[in-house]
Amino acid sequence: MKFVVRGQTYYVERHGNGQPILLLHGFTGSCQTWHPLVSMWEQHMQCIAMDILGHGQTDAPSSVQRYHIDMVAQDVAMLLEHLGIKKAHVLGYSMGGRLALTFAVLYPQYVQTLILESSSPGLKTEEERMKRREEDERLAQFIEQHGVASFVDRWENITLFSSLKRLPEDVQQRIREERLQHTAIGLANSLRGMGTGAQPSWWEALPQLMIPTLLICGEDDEKFCRIASEMVQLLPNGTLITVPNAGHVVHLEQRERFCTLVQQFVLRGGLLHGD
Repeated sequence: MKFVVRGQTYYVERHGNGQPILLLHGFTGSCQTWHPLVSMWEQHMQCIAMDILGHGQTDAPSSVQRYHIDMVAQDVAMLLEHLGIKKAHVLGYSMGGRLALTFAVLYPQYVQTLILESSSPGLKTEEERMKRREEDERLAQFIEQHGVASFVDRWENITLFSSLKRLPEDVQQRIREERLQHTAIGLANSLRGMGTGAQPSWWEALPQLMIPTLLICGEDDEKFCRIASEMVQLLPNGTLITVPNAGHVVHLEQRERFCTLVQQFVLRGGLLHGD
């Protein structure tokens, strides 16, 4: 399905029945990110996946301002309205997790539970944010100058994704093909407008976030496990699960464990077995 939201066309997929769960992919991802998981969830939940601005079949505008994370969060609210959904469980991975958290902070009335995989609330200081914006700008210029294929060659070999090399060849190829489908302008402007350095820091908002929140990180992803450990201490209704034998992309590296955790958390209304 396609919906026009404030002048931008968004691509949205809807699968299954039951409680609605909104699925927000990471940078260079799309609705395809969730296809292997949707087949396991759709009998129990209504899965709503969207291509985030600048990605997949959703528009990639030339205005960087349009990609700002609070603007995209407003789009998400309007998309749920279009779909007639008053409240949803919201799952976000990496960049999608930052968007999911932003959405929960700005529009908590729409969020039943929040699930953040390998995510952060942003950077704590303006100095850190400025440094990250400079790094993201260099990367954005690389994409514009060298094209998406050269960028993907570089991106898939960064340390953050080293554990993906353990996955079967066909799965690695599927991830690569998903990344290659994007446009240079969409990825570059996404980095500029929605990058970690561009978004507000939500660290101080965490103690006021009363929504039941599940944090999932892969044991081998030391950086994001450290961030999640800090986050869970600040969240009034936070739960942290560290998944063994997984790095940054838990939903692919330990798919069945990830699917079970998410489904249990949603169907139990924000509780896990043993809570």
